[in-house]
Formats: sequence, structure tokens, C-alpha cells
Amino acid sequence: MGEVEEEQKQHYQIDLGNLFAFNPHHNFPSVPPSREELVKECLEQGTKLVQAVADALFSLPSVEDRDGPLVKLPAPTIRLPREKPLPKPRPPTKWEVFAKKKGIQNHKKDKLVFDEQTGTWKRRHGFDRVNDDKDIPIIEAKMTDEPGVDPFAKRRSEKKQRVEKQERHRLHNLKEAAKVGALPSHVQLAATAIPITGTQAAPRKVSKEELQNVAGMAATATASGGKFDKKLPGEKPQKHEKKYRKFLPVVEGSGMGSLERQQTDKVLSKLMSKNSHEILNVEKAVNMYNVKREKKRRNQPGKSSSTSSKLKPKNPHNKTSKKGSSFKGKSKKGSSFKGKSK
Repeated sequence: MGEVEEEQKQHYQIDLGNLFAFNPHHNFPSVPPSREELVKECLEQGTKLVQAVADALFSLPSVEDRDGPLVKLPAPTIRLPREKPLPKPRPPTKWEVFAKKKGIQNHKKDKLVFDEQTGTWKRRHGFDRVNDDKDIPIIEAKMTDEPGVDPFAKRRSEKKQRVEKQERHRLHNLKEAAKVGALPSHVQLAATAIPITGTQAAPRKVSKEELQNVAGMAATATASGGKFDKKLPGEKPQKHEKKYRKFLPVVEGSGMGSLERQQTDKVLSKLMSKNSHEILNVEKAVNMYNVKREKKRRNQPGKSSSTSSKLKPKNPHNKTSKKGSSFKGKSKKGSSFKGKSK
């Protein structure tokens, strides 16, 4: 079996420059009956071709490197066809046609130019270029200048006009190149999304739902929300999907007191049910009451301090106390307090 494979490898066409291998003598003895067998046969033949390329690579002289052995591939021997056709030549611009007709030849200009205003060498174009408008503090007036005209603003407007003229010429050249089908490579992607032929794209048809949304926004854009606007024939009133705020009546009446009482009771019941253990603390209330009573007793002359300890109950949750004061209470959660004193 190994000798047969060696003979087959000798008939392989191997191009190491393209890492390509081909077996021109391979033919299926018979068409596989199913797609699974066809895929299996193709994988077997592909594995043999890859193994042949790997064997040819290891036969080349290698150089040891930190990442492993490196092999220099030879020049490719098979010329692969192009995926796309050759680009068409770009048509000449108007200036190139005129220069060729008059025999004008372009000369390469230096990038640096001596600036007489600053006495230094500067770039011809770009940032900090020669004869920059920002470096000119004074402009000499001419006899033909109109009085009251700003010379700096005039220079800026002239420069803007030159830039716009150059842009128009550039777009014209692109239009001519698009007609021939020879757009530059850096414009081909932009040309697919942005038309440069000068014609606007066909307007998209607006759907019925979009028109209804726009009409609804325009109808409710007034101060009354479209309530007092005239309706068009066939126009349906817009539904208000938002919630309205409810306010108390401005003028006092029979029902105003009950509404305020209901609103107050609602707020209090909500607070009591949610934070009842934080709102009322029986222990704290009894302690505050005893402290105030003790201060009041000390301020009165002729009273002894022996009775101060008798005023404070040992347990505020007990039902009765020594002095006849009755207390009724529960735990802190949901606690209620009722009591009497002499």
C-alpha cells in the first residue's frame, strides 16, 4: 500500500509557491451512490494532497528560529487566474487634455518653499504652509480697492470660491470616469452607496402608518392638544393614551372637605401600614413622657426626689401599674398604646 502511495505522489503536481497540489490522474472508478460516500472520498483524496504538500515542505532547507523551523518558499510555477477583470484606464481630465494639446509638461515641485515674510523655509501645502493667511498681519491697500471692504474677509471668500471650484471639477472628473466604468479604487465603495452622477435617488414611498403618525403629531401640537382644531373630512379623533392628572377643586364646595379628608386618610393609612413599627415606639414614648415629667418636678420647689423612681413603670407593656395607670400594648411590630394617668 505504501509503494502505491509513493507512485501516486510522483504523479502529483505540487506548487510550493502557492502551497498547491493537484492529482491529474485521479478519476472516480464509479460515481458514489450517495452524497455521504462522495464527501468521504473527497476528504480522503484531499488528505493525501495535503500530506504531499507537507512532505515537500519538510524536504526544503530550513532555518531554526525561536518559534520553530522556517522555510523559504520558492517562486510559484502555476499562474492562477484573476478573480476580477483588469481595471479600465482612467479617462484624462480637462486639464490633462488641454496640457497635452498645448504641450505643457508637469514639473515636480519642491515640498519646501522659502517664505519671505518670516524668512524661513515652510511647506508648500498643509499646516504651517508658506503664504498662510494667518501669518499676514497687514495687507497693503490698492487703488482699485473699494472703500469699506474688509481685505481679510475678501481673501477668505476668494479662497472659499477656489475650493468650491476645485470640488466641482473633481466631481465632474468622477462623473466622466463613472460613465466609462473606470472609477478609482478608493471611490468604488463610496460610489455604491452615494450616487455621483448628479441625479437624486427616487423618493421612498411613505406608508399609511407613517402618514397617520405624522398627522397625529401635527394635530396634537397645539396648546389644546388638538381638542379645538378643525377635523378634516374622514379624520378620526386621536386617542389620548397617557394618564390624566387629577386635581382638587379650586372653589370650595360641599365635596371639597370630604375629598381632602379621603386623600389625607389614604396617605396616613399607607404610611401606617408600611412603616408602623417605625412610626410608633411605645418604649420611646413612655421614656420621653417620664423625662419631661421629671424635669417639670425638679423645677417645682418643695418636691422630693424620692417619688421620681415611683413614676416610671418597670415594664411599659404590662396592663396595670402601681399608681393605677392602665397600659395596653403589644410588640413593636403593629404596636398600639392606650393609657391613663392620675
